[in-house]
Amino acid sequence: MRRALDALYDGAAALAALCMVLLLCMVMLGIAGRSLHFHLPGTDAYAGYLMASAGFLALAHTLKRGEHIRVTLLLSQLRGGPRRALELWALASASGLAGLLAFYSARLVWQSRAFNDISTGNDATPLWLPQLGMAIGTGVLLVALVDELVLEWRGQRARPEAGGAEMLRNE
Repeated sequence: MRRALDALYDGAAALAALCMVLLLCMVMLGIAGRSLHFHLPGTDAYAGYLMASAGFLALAHTLKRGEHIRVTLLLSQLRGGPRRALELWALASASGLAGLLAFYSARLVWQSRAFNDISTGNDATPLWLPQLGMAIGTGVLLVALVDELVLEWRGQRARPEAGGAEMLRNE
């Protein structure tokens, strides 16, 4: 099960990376178009869609690598049972919020598809296509948060060392 979950997180991260490469291509096409006096409609919109998809698809992978920003002012002062209780509460709350976000993101995709909703730009992109990145990303984030909650519940969750790698990422 662990390998399947890690493959899911890595797959979502790979899709996020692909979106970033495609975003670069869209930006380069826009720059080339302005420099060489040609216009490709929709490149700005597609760049925005790809940026949003990349952000959402990378959420779970970032969480599992311990790279999300955490406010640990209170948590760092607690030890033992109170610290574990606060961790469980935080992960349960985050899982609930991620569940709502995943549900409503998927619902938005379904409604956009059902109503044939299209973008207002020249490209007339069916909006369910760019919304799919958000829905998939929030769904994978929900899985990752529930995974972290279960690991914390079982006492198997890895924690960064105090003053170690986490402190190096702080600004």
